[in-house]
Amino acid sequence: MLVGLHLERAGLSPVLIGVTLGVGLGAASLYGLAAVAIAARLGRRRTLAIVGLGMAVTGLDLALAQQDVLLVLSGVTGMLGVASVDLGPFAPLEQPALAEVTSPERRNLAFGRYALSGGLANAAGGLAVGLANVQPARSFFLLYAALGVATAVLPLAMTSQVEAPVQAPAFAALRRRETLRMLGGLSALFALDAFAGGFVANAVISYWLHARFGVGAQVLGPLFAGLALLQAVSYEVSGRLSSRIGLVNTMVFTHLPSNVLLLLVAVSPTFAWAVGFLLARFLLSQMDVPARQAYVVSIVPPGDRAAAVALTGAVRGVAQAFGPVLAGAAIGASAFAIPFYAGGGLKIVYDVALFAAYRNRRAEHEQAR
Repeated sequence: MLVGLHLERAGLSPVLIGVTLGVGLGAASLYGLAAVAIAARLGRRRTLAIVGLGMAVTGLDLALAQQDVLLVLSGVTGMLGVASVDLGPFAPLEQPALAEVTSPERRNLAFGRYALSGGLANAAGGLAVGLANVQPARSFFLLYAALGVATAVLPLAMTSQVEAPVQAPAFAALRRRETLRMLGGLSALFALDAFAGGFVANAVISYWLHARFGVGAQVLGPLFAGLALLQAVSYEVSGRLSSRIGLVNTMVFTHLPSNVLLLLVAVSPTFAWAVGFLLARFLLSQMDVPARQAYVVSIVPPGDRAAAVALTGAVRGVAQAFGPVLAGAAIGASAFAIPFYAGGGLKIVYDVALFAAYRNRRAEHEQAR
């Protein structure tokens, strides 16, 4: 949330802010592919440590850089922090490991708890940003760099159970026709959803609220902390709901109404109305995240899980990267409704298409019931 405001204070135009956020989204997902390839040689723990160092570099760049070009390049590491909890170089390593160390019957709940932990940390970060009107933004990015160093150290203390059970080429899934066909269809749908999501990424929404209603970090920080807490609650509910009605049903039946609420944000006459619609939307909008994570790792063989997460994540991230650029241009032109109309409308199309194509394709652990 702080990134967009910091870039504006540094003198970047709305278009350059959108470009920076877009670069961050695209790089985060492409580095997921690199993380899988490196992990096939070095192991997941060492690769996670390398990714943590990327966090540290990003934090130092944002804290110390003065030139526009260096600020824009802060996203190149893939650790700008504008992606959702299931995009980036961490996800292709963490999610397959989680699927392998939990029993099939508890997998949905485990992914809900996995998303919950990320959501709570996100809420804490948003609350801390509320102090940005007192503390310089630079201090928060230095803290981010320090957390990156800690993130680089912690994986080295993990048990060897998090490593891949079978040594195999990183992207052997591409050689199996059935797996490739499954991933191709899902990736196309996820790309549509992610492209739409790029219009309404959190960093874009915070900048939109600032530009549309003139609110600052002291208001946006607590607001996004509250939104993150709602998301965290929804992750726990999602894990339990998907065990009852199925993963695909959970993805669609919670996502569709949230996108109707997103359209209503665009026509909000006041900041209070916009916040109300956002609160309702965030209570539902991310319930599909743990369900999607569990679904992706459960429709391919265990050896293909890391590749499946990385490939679908890369497609999602690259597609999502275009959204902030277009949203930034729209906000700069005072076309404030366009990001929400585009994001909400395309997401509704995605929901309908996903249900039509995959409602009868159950995940591995769902078929066993």
